[in-house]
Amino acid sequence: MSEPTLLRRSSGLTIEEIIALTGATQPSSAPHSRRIVNIAPLDRAAPSDLAFLDSRNFAKAAAATHAGACLTTAALAKELPDRVAILTVREPYRAFVTTARALFPHALRPSSLSDAGDFAHAHVDSSARTEDGVRIEPGAVVGPRVEIGGGTVIGANAVIGADVRIGRECSIGAGTTLSNALIGDRVIVHPGCKIGQDGFGYVMGGKGHLKVPQVGRVIIQDDVEIGAGTAIDRGAIRDTVIGEGTKIDNLVQVGHNVSIGRHCVIVAQTGISGSSTLEDFVVLGARVGLNNNVTIGEGAQIAAISVVHGDVPPGARWGGTPAKPVKQWFREMMILERLARQRGGVDTATDE
Repeated sequence: MSEPTLLRRSSGLTIEEIIALTGATQPSSAPHSRRIVNIAPLDRAAPSDLAFLDSRNFAKAAAATHAGACLTTAALAKELPDRVAILTVREPYRAFVTTARALFPHALRPSSLSDAGDFAHAHVDSSARTEDGVRIEPGAVVGPRVEIGGGTVIGANAVIGADVRIGRECSIGAGTTLSNALIGDRVIVHPGCKIGQDGFGYVMGGKGHLKVPQVGRVIIQDDVEIGAGTAIDRGAIRDTVIGEGTKIDNLVQVGHNVSIGRHCVIVAQTGISGSSTLEDFVVLGARVGLNNNVTIGEGAQIAAISVVHGDVPPGARWGGTPAKPVKQWFREMMILERLARQRGGVDTATDE
């Protein structure tokens, strides 16, 4: 069985082109005409590959690398052998990603199985409107009065509910369902997402639970990316909003009436309860849980596996269960560890 190459490559970049792209300098004398066609880690890189070095922890791999070129800092350049074209920059990984984007432009958004305008194996309601360049893959269902902007891809077996609006150059992944939603431009929704379904709202009582009507929408602004398997509930009495440029990982739950600001980062398995607010540039680590009606201030960061019960001020760094300022959290953990050792007579130096 032959080994396939799953992502198309560009024709490559010369060292000179990488320097122009990243603003790097080249202290070595490697020829600028050397062509780089791939990216790889230091220990696997070949002479046509680009690698990066941004930590002395990888000095051993750097000394043995066969990479054609390596982006690194001026302080770490001496760790690399002479055969490598050394390119020094302030932020090696950022420069590496910038170059990788140029080498693999097709990896920046999911590709399509179908040709533009060929909807033969999909069900598209006659009242739906699509601009030029839309691709709708086999098995997809596009409901009444849907509007889809030019260049957008609707993945196989996706279901787009009535009256949904999807902007231009979007990618809606296979098996995704969209209802009661307005989607901006250049939005990427990875496979298996569920967006716009009922939020979880009930008035509990001794004779049963009274369902609260969910009459809001989901509004997703431009340049948002949503990972596979994520669920975003529509609003109950106001819209659920995902702000411009926000990036959401796989398997995240966003409850009804949640407002997420611009350029937030929300990592896998996080759960955001209803009516919570994330201001701009908030970061939530993996498996964070937010109680309902919580506000996370602008630029705040919450450590992974933390549970937030109350508001977090702007710019703060919190962690723990319940979450609190990181310095306080660390201090409490150290005190508890010291008390446990004292009470149990445990010597960590000899404990097995």
